[in-house]
Amino acid sequence: MHRRMVWWLLGYLALISLAVFSVGNYVHEHAEHSAWRALLNSELDSIVNHIEHEPHYHWQDSDTLRLFYINGSPTVPESLRTLHPGLHDGVEVSGRASAVMVRETAQLGRLALVLDINDFHELEQFATRWVLLAGVLMIIVTVVMASFGVGRLVRPLSSLARRIDDLRPGVPGQRVEVDPRASSELYVIANALNDYLARNEQFVERERIFISTASHELRTPIAVITGASELALGQPEIPDRARQQMQRVHRTAQGVEQLIQLLLVLARDPARLAALGERIPLDLLVPDIIEDHRHLMGDKDLRIEIDGLARVDIVAPLGVVQAAIGNLLRNAIENSGRGTIHIQVSDQAVVTLQDPGLGMSPEEIAAVHARMARGDRNEQSGIGLELIARLCEHLGWALQIEPCVPRGTCVILDLGASLPGRSEHPSLPAS
Repeated sequence: MHRRMVWWLLGYLALISLAVFSVGNYVHEHAEHSAWRALLNSELDSIVNHIEHEPHYHWQDSDTLRLFYINGSPTVPESLRTLHPGLHDGVEVSGRASAVMVRETAQLGRLALVLDINDFHELEQFATRWVLLAGVLMIIVTVVMASFGVGRLVRPLSSLARRIDDLRPGVPGQRVEVDPRASSELYVIANALNDYLARNEQFVERERIFISTASHELRTPIAVITGASELALGQPEIPDRARQQMQRVHRTAQGVEQLIQLLLVLARDPARLAALGERIPLDLLVPDIIEDHRHLMGDKDLRIEIDGLARVDIVAPLGVVQAAIGNLLRNAIENSGRGTIHIQVSDQAVVTLQDPGLGMSPEEIAAVHARMARGDRNEQSGIGLELIARLCEHLGWALQIEPCVPRGTCVILDLGASLPGRSEHPSLPAS
């Protein structure tokens, strides 16, 4: 802002100076011509009157004023012979700048009264140079003073901007301090920012406490349900129909436990997730996830094939990785009727799932991406692609959905940000 104001002032002064100089020069030239015209006309009237009424009158040239008979004198300078009647300023006569009044008379023919203004022109040029120099000096002094004044004017704003820039996400109790000598406008801005910071801290703290408390309180009953279902499934005499229901209860409890773990992850600062990370071999984890989800295929004519399984390790929370890949595999199974689901893991920790379902149009994929960006929930997609998208944003991962040819959908989960050596998570605000 300081630079813009100074440049604007410099441009304004330049335009004003140019306008004043142009108007002044025009007025000066007009006044000068009027003075020469009045002087030479008056002198020429007097000369013609004396010559016509006084037979013995003889004009005598002076140092600055000379009379020429253009039609009848061979000594007339060449520069005067082509001049039409009227005033001519700046005509060079005998190497001197002159003002010339040419008049056509009935008895004396064409007369030219020449006024030597060479000294006046030199004085005029000298004055013009000094005026220009004074104008340039005035602009320089004005810009320097304006720069100093604008600097003092915007210094409080710059100081306020630096204090705002020093604020760090996730640090409670931060406030913007204003110099006691600052203007009332800065106090208004600082108070508004401080009020926003206080309300934002309260909101974040309420969200963090709610998620943490709810998640921890839910873990106990979920653990009880999981343990009871495992104990029941271990009984050989349990009827088949009851066993199926207990397996459903067990799977649901595991899904809820994964959801709780994901919520706890989202409630933490990304910088603190490094402490929860562990080294995970994807080439060993992905087959286990596939086996855990085979029961979802039921009586569908579906197969799951691993096209490529590179030996690659990542550093991340195990439950989060299991939930992310498992949810994508669950969606692929639920949206496919028959065919083969292809899974591939590259050496850059990129997991690719291609399902044989009906697929999605580019418009539908764009709508899914928009829904993920907004964080809208889809109750028919397990823990939801939207929650996976928030995890990706939280952990620096990338989730991409593409249509396949001739049919199906390809989901690409890039876990490269969690490769060893890249496990520093971006400094995003806690969700």
